[in-house]
Amino acid sequence: MSESERRMIEILRILNKQEKATGSKLIADELKEKGFNLGERAVRYHMQILDEKGYTERMGYSGRQITDLGREKLEKGLIYDQVDFIYSKFEELIYLTNFNYMTKKGNVVVNTSTIYNEDSYNIIKDVFASGLSVSPYVNLNDVGKGDAMEIKTICGTTIDGILLNEGIASQPLYGGLLKIEDNHPVAFKELISYKKTSVTPLDAFIAPEMTSVLDVINDGTGYIPANFRLIPSVVRQKTIDILSKLKNIGINGTITISEDGENILGLPVNKGMIGLAIIGGITPFCAVQELGYDIDIKIGEELENFEKMNPIVGNIDYKLKKSSNRDDSKIPFILSKSWNLIHQANFDIEKEKGDIVANISYIKKEDLDAAINIMKESYESDEKHVNPHYQIIAHPDDDEKIGIATICSLSIDGVLVNNGIKSTPKYGGLLELTEPALFIDLISYNGSSIDPHKIFIAKDMTSITKTNEPKRLLASIKEIPYVARDSSVDLLDKMSKLGFSIYKIGKPRELIYNAKVDNYNFGIVTGSGLNSIAAIKEKGIDIEVKADTKLIPFENMDKL
Repeated sequence: MSESERRMIEILRILNKQEKATGSKLIADELKEKGFNLGERAVRYHMQILDEKGYTERMGYSGRQITDLGREKLEKGLIYDQVDFIYSKFEELIYLTNFNYMTKKGNVVVNTSTIYNEDSYNIIKDVFASGLSVSPYVNLNDVGKGDAMEIKTICGTTIDGILLNEGIASQPLYGGLLKIEDNHPVAFKELISYKKTSVTPLDAFIAPEMTSVLDVINDGTGYIPANFRLIPSVVRQKTIDILSKLKNIGINGTITISEDGENILGLPVNKGMIGLAIIGGITPFCAVQELGYDIDIKIGEELENFEKMNPIVGNIDYKLKKSSNRDDSKIPFILSKSWNLIHQANFDIEKEKGDIVANISYIKKEDLDAAINIMKESYESDEKHVNPHYQIIAHPDDDEKIGIATICSLSIDGVLVNNGIKSTPKYGGLLELTEPALFIDLISYNGSSIDPHKIFIAKDMTSITKTNEPKRLLASIKEIPYVARDSSVDLLDKMSKLGFSIYKIGKPRELIYNAKVDNYNFGIVTGSGLNSIAAIKEKGIDIEVKADTKLIPFENMDKL
């Protein structure tokens, strides 16, 4: 991305935050704070370009405002920038947090969510009363008609900002799902790194079938959103003292803090550092979603003056106890798992035989015929993007269920590696088939414990069978050294003719569907074997998505 493009992106971001038309002077001032030394005249030049593209419009002498097209461009069309922007956004919010816990004044980072009925409000209050939140302090506002209410809650990022103000620089690493047993935090089940993702890590896990906050409240066992950061061990006691003072004024959320170099909750902590886990600020709202109520959840969006916030409940009966440290297992990150599967695949293109990597998802046997018909219809309507191969496999321990195996795109990496070409899975993404086609979300395989495509399916983000919106498919980006491009193209062409989903082969420094790989490499975009599985879920059939990944012989697979 050129420097000029970066400037225009930042201008769009500034305008997107404004509620009224904004002049070039204010924009120039804000750009300067972000490290762009741009005068008013230069800002006006860039604004003219944005006007011509339809991303902004002039509002008389008041200045410019962003258009709907500009917002769409900011959200969808700049995905290669968004994967870096998410982390920098949190760093910006941490820096701008100026809350003083001694005077109880200053700005805190808030999540803003909207609920639509009184039942949702009562559920949220119960979660706050259990202590499964960062703080009971909220800002309530009625919106629209009926019982709709906007609720601003304190985000865990606030704690990072408070620590920074006290001279303690934390390093946010992951957001994920934390397993709770008998009210004791045990270990993280799933994680996504804060870096190299266009999806805020905790937002990725906001889905009814992922969290079980209500189970934790009622039975003491389940999964809650949480995040994890590292802090230099030399300030451990100072950190504990600050966290204790915060708890006394109603800002808590601390799950556990490790000793120097002590691995906790399934995560490694290097010598000289300590680990700190904090409850996700959106936890109370996950409980509402688990019961199927409508809710709009936004994470870490803005700053709010703490003096505008009040406790939503009085006494709190904290459910979580001290971490049990009973689970010493380490989180298996997906890239490590993928590399092992890649090196076991031995499919021979010429013989059309050998093991490929398969995803196996499970449904009820009674739904099998309907599921196969949906897969067939999806393939026949879009043979370019949907893989036709599948195999029916017995469930390992449930006679009422059956497995559907589809080809995982790691099989393509396996073929390339077996032919002496290093192919590295880089991102799992959601590809929108507009003109031109664009990735609208990307999650790096590096630093994630869960296949990104499983997240997109769980959050109902695909659109494979829906006819009233642009088609959105699951796709992956692989990175290959440029020196191997000619040999790779030959192999990829042969795989494509056999039915493997290969969408595009890029060139060095080329934006491939608006995503990019490192210099001196080229990217290839491949379709996911889970596209046909996502189609089944879109049609309302209950399916356990990618419950297993294993090697199966290609020659044993059927074709739609």
